[in-house]
Amino acid sequence: MLVWVLTVIKNNLSPCWRRFSVPLQTFCGGDLDTPIKVKCSDHDSDGSHDLIGVFETNLTQLQKALDGCPVEFECINPEKKQKKKSYKNSGVISIKSCKIETDYSFLDYVMGGCQINFTVGIDFTGSNGDPKSPDSLHYISPDGINEYLIAIWSVGSVVQDYDTDKLFPAFGFGAQVPPSWQVSHEFALNFNPNNPYCQGIQGIVDAYRQILPQIRLYGPTNFSPIINHVARFAAHSAQQRTASQYFVLLIITDGEITDLDQTRQAIVNASKLPMSIIIVGVGEADFKAMEFLDGDSGVLKSLTGEPAARDIVQFVPFRQFRNAPREALSQVVLAEVPKQLVSYYKLQGWPPMKLPEIKKM
Repeated sequence: MLVWVLTVIKNNLSPCWRRFSVPLQTFCGGDLDTPIKVKCSDHDSDGSHDLIGVFETNLTQLQKALDGCPVEFECINPEKKQKKKSYKNSGVISIKSCKIETDYSFLDYVMGGCQINFTVGIDFTGSNGDPKSPDSLHYISPDGINEYLIAIWSVGSVVQDYDTDKLFPAFGFGAQVPPSWQVSHEFALNFNPNNPYCQGIQGIVDAYRQILPQIRLYGPTNFSPIINHVARFAAHSAQQRTASQYFVLLIITDGEITDLDQTRQAIVNASKLPMSIIIVGVGEADFKAMEFLDGDSGVLKSLTGEPAARDIVQFVPFRQFRNAPREALSQVVLAEVPKQLVSYYKLQGWPPMKLPEIKKM
């Protein structure tokens, strides 16, 4: 049974293959002493690959390979060995490192004590329209909702189940704020910068409703300040070197963005931290900039060319879910967060703080 095929390395007489990972069950059926046959060939573009040689081993032997202390195997071509008495081998395969790692799931980390810290950032720029006008994205309809509120409820109602204290910092950006009426890009929804926490999702909704008549929608639309704000807390948590806290920032916006280059850099920096960013686009704007920030079409890079360490941005246009159940929006919006959390802790090599118990039969 074919288990794994390594990437072809062309025009190299001493190839060095990259590390790869394969499920233990696939590799050897979970039995460390199961024979594993390794076949090495000279690649031909027409498919008629020439055999260089083979060797047999098992996972028990391969695990003896450690960084700085490789294990070597002679690569033998059976036909050449039979024809030439002086034949020794067709080369030596050196295994530099081999180890069994446990793959932990999102639930392993959450059940192990990892807290999800949920922060909301709301776009209060002038392009949203006057909140008093029915045409505005911030207009609260007679039934008490708008797209901003639906997005807060849909995402927050799911995330809050992973946060024990149910205290969520909530911020606005792009508005003139009293009493100075200066434009702010990270003002607390409750007007308390020293304690921007809202009690539960209802607390965020209440703060949003109360602040709307008290601010002036303005601009520009800058994402980087609020991303950097949350990133500072994520950086502090990362210094503990434990899987204790993970940060999720929900940005709800009408799509226009002024500081794209600064935002790119902020996301690249945040990709090295225990943090994910969800962007929900409301209204009918062109969301090309948001789609660009979402790394699905390729690795996001900063203006200087520095690539993101991992994909941490998920963008979802609200208009696709106007006639769908609220659960549909939350499922799509939060689809990538679990694997983003796991990918970060795996990259750091940090297991759950409390390892899952193995139940005995």
